[in-house]
Amino acid sequence: MTPQWLRQVVDAASGERGLIDTTGTNPVLERTAPDGAIVRAASVLVLFGGSEDADPTAQGGVPADADVLLTQRAATLRQHSGQVAFPGGATDPEDDSPVATALREAVEETGLDPGGVEPLATLPGIYVPPSRFDVVPVLAYWRNPSEVGVVDTAEAARVVRVPIRALLDPNNRFQVRHPAGYQGPAFAVDGMLVWGFTGGILAGLLAVSGWELEWDTDDIRDLETSLATVGEGLDQ
Repeated sequence: MTPQWLRQVVDAASGERGLIDTTGTNPVLERTAPDGAIVRAASVLVLFGGSEDADPTAQGGVPADADVLLTQRAATLRQHSGQVAFPGGATDPEDDSPVATALREAVEETGLDPGGVEPLATLPGIYVPPSRFDVVPVLAYWRNPSEVGVVDTAEAARVVRVPIRALLDPNNRFQVRHPAGYQGPAFAVDGMLVWGFTGGILAGLLAVSGWELEWDTDDIRDLETSLATVGEGLDQ
């Protein structure tokens, strides 16, 4: 059973169109593969943890201990090095569904026990141009959390349970602009800059959650400067 505080997120994700950008600030949600493009199937696990009971004093009922599982990719990887991501990856031939791919990859990357994970919904695939993946986000609730951590240092630098309330804090939210022209939502949390695909998915989910606090969408920052600033904060 879906926790009450997650129901709006799941209902929106389960709709025919999935998440929709109504603000013009989240291009990730609109990405589809070009006609005739050869794409590769992939999935990511968007795993929410926290108390099953809603907090009646919080906007949307989000409990104080609610969090989401993220990883930071190793700096030595050829693609998306150092970026913050949901656990996930390419579909293997033996995977019988996007859920199977997301859970298998999460186990390989974080060591989590999949028996404690309750899948709730899948979003329509979102195209990622640099890798040509069509990525299906799998929403899930961590009903029985297990210990997690970096399994392979060649793949990941960190595995982090990021508090939802930190993501909701307007002081941690802004947009970033990539030198190549991309502009989209970002979060500065726990010494990490969450942007791009992961930032777009998180922003899209928060927008329909009922938890979201108003934030300054006109605060647009240079990506490279933002990465350096977050890194300096972590060092200090």
